[in-house]
Amino acid sequence: MSSGQQQRVQRRLAAIMAADVAGYSRLMGEDEEGTLAALKAIRREIDDPRNAEHRGRIKTTGDGLLVEFPSVVDAVRCAVEMQREIALRNTAIPQARRIEYRIGINLGDVIIDEQDIYGGGVNVAARLEALADPGRICVSRVVRDQVRDKLDFTFEDLGEQQVKNIARPVRVYRIPVTEASPLRVSLPLPDKPSLAVLPFQNLAATRSRNILSTVSSRRSLPRSRACRGSS
Repeated sequence: MSSGQQQRVQRRLAAIMAADVAGYSRLMGEDEEGTLAALKAIRREIDDPRNAEHRGRIKTTGDGLLVEFPSVVDAVRCAVEMQREIALRNTAIPQARRIEYRIGINLGDVIIDEQDIYGGGVNVAARLEALADPGRICVSRVVRDQVRDKLDFTFEDLGEQQVKNIARPVRVYRIPVTEASPLRVSLPLPDKPSLAVLPFQNLAATRSRNILSTVSSRRSLPRSRACRGSS
C-alpha cells in the first residue's frame, strides 16, 4: 500500500447495546459519592458478570455502557437479565435514589478502531436507548425479527420513530421486562419430614377393584399418622 492510500477500515456485523443511567445528573447533584458508589456496585455485581457470561465487549461511557455482542440473542438476554437484577436490587432503595438503566439494542454494521466502535449501527442503538423508559429496553425491528422465534419475550410495537441524525425512520419495539422475565420464588423446605397426599384417578374397570382401592387407601392412614407422629 502506498503512503497516499488510506488504510482499510475494519468493519463487521454486530449487536450493539447502549445503556445509560436515567436522571444521572440529578442523582449526582443530590449525592455525588453515594451515586458513584452505587453505580460502581451495579457494574461490579451485575454489568460485568452478565456481559462476560453473554460474551459482550464493554466500553464504559461515563454513566453509560456501550457493549458489542457477536450474537443478537446474547445481547437481548443480557439486557433483560441486567434490567431484572437491577430492579430486584432497587426494591430496597427509595424511588428517588434508584439507579435505573435505559437500554437500546440494534443489529448493524460497525467500524472497529482498536477498542472503540463507530458507525450507523452504534448510532441507532444510542437513539433507541434515548426512547426507552427507565428500567426498560427498546430494540430495532431487525433485532425483533432475529430473536422473536428464539426467545420467549413479548415485543410491543411502538411504530416508526424519526430519531436525531438518522435519515430514515426506525421501527421500534419495547420489551416489557417484568413480563419477559418473571421472578421465580422458591418456597422454603420444612425442617421436619412431611407427608404429601396427592389426588388420584381410579382407572379400575370393575366395582370390586374400586372397593379394594378404597379399602387399601383407608388402611394406609394409621401408618401415615404414625409416621407423622414419630417425626
